[in-house]
Amino acid sequence: MSDTSTGDAVAAAATAAGNWRKAGIAGAAIGVIAAGAAAGVALERLTVGRGMRKKARLALDASGPYGALRGMPGRALADDGTELYYESDEVEPDSGGPRRRRLFGRKAPAPVTVVFSHGYCLSQDSWHFQRAALRGLVRTVHWDQRSHGRSARGASQSGPDPVPVSIDQLGRDLKAVIDAAAPEGPLVLVGHSMGGMTVMALADQFPELVRERVVGVALVGTSCGKLGEVNYGLPVAGVNAVRRVLPGVLKALGSQAELVERGRRATADLFAGLIKRYSFSSKDVDPAVARFAERLIESTPIDVVAEFYPAFVEHDKAEALEVFLEVPALVLAGDRDLVTPSSHSEAIADILPDAELVIVPDGGHLVMLEHPEAVTDRLADLLARVGAVPTAANVGPYGSTAQPGG
Repeated sequence: MSDTSTGDAVAAAATAAGNWRKAGIAGAAIGVIAAGAAAGVALERLTVGRGMRKKARLALDASGPYGALRGMPGRALADDGTELYYESDEVEPDSGGPRRRRLFGRKAPAPVTVVFSHGYCLSQDSWHFQRAALRGLVRTVHWDQRSHGRSARGASQSGPDPVPVSIDQLGRDLKAVIDAAAPEGPLVLVGHSMGGMTVMALADQFPELVRERVVGVALVGTSCGKLGEVNYGLPVAGVNAVRRVLPGVLKALGSQAELVERGRRATADLFAGLIKRYSFSSKDVDPAVARFAERLIESTPIDVVAEFYPAFVEHDKAEALEVFLEVPALVLAGDRDLVTPSSHSEAIADILPDAELVIVPDGGHLVMLEHPEAVTDRLADLLARVGAVPTAANVGPYGSTAQPGG
């Protein structure tokens, strides 16, 4: 990148930061942080006309099929009364799934259920490609974490005396979803980022559930702790400044949600670039996929962003991972993940030495959207190893919403 181009990027980012000032002092603070990071963002978003960019986004929203898959809806009730939304996709009768023998008069064994837990500021739709590929071959449950997607706002985080979100609470939420959507039968737990931490919290609090029912686990782009040491690809001075001011800034943002959301919309182009930088590594990501990621993240209210952030610094579930020592496991990450670096997945694999460790080249944090073929291939292999799908099953096209074998 030339000095001139970098200067243009910073100047444009500074202009965007100025727009944040209109949304209040808290908006200005986060705008400064964004401006500092924006020098590394692809310049095309800063040089193409705003009207043209808006039209392009609308066109991608209209044409992209991503996030359109729906299943049988259901609702689970968390221990604090929060309503959690989930969807289940059942096995098709002619899908070629493993035949189950049964004695006359005996109840048919429950099928394996694969439970997908999504990450921070995302929703169940972030598993779009994997859901499309596995649809009909194995029973799956996709759910929205509290205050995300179609789930209700966290009851404990609302009202006059809000309780901070904890990863342990998310683990109990997952237990509530399992009790409602898959009360019996073998389980395969799949978690990305915060979803992986949720799986670890479940194991920490309900180890007997893991020992009795979990036959496989996949941890994608996640961490068992020490997230306070992540530098997000910033220089030492920059990351130290972010660590110092970000908690206070987010708290201020959460208290001025309406003003901040207006500022967020005013700087949509800048934040689209930041989302792309911290979600993907590849330069040739499908624009429709990149826009899909933007929509997922943009749909998370700023007060939800603020209230979840402190939980990650406190997250430490290294010891809980030992519950999975006897469980077939997949640990996967992108080699250029700036949010949960691949070294964190390597640390998980050190605790689970029998796990398959996969580091995807040129992969960012949303590796399941960026390199769906790699993630789905290894996930399908895990499911075949635990008997959830036949070894020779055709999991279908990775990059479309076609049915298996379509």
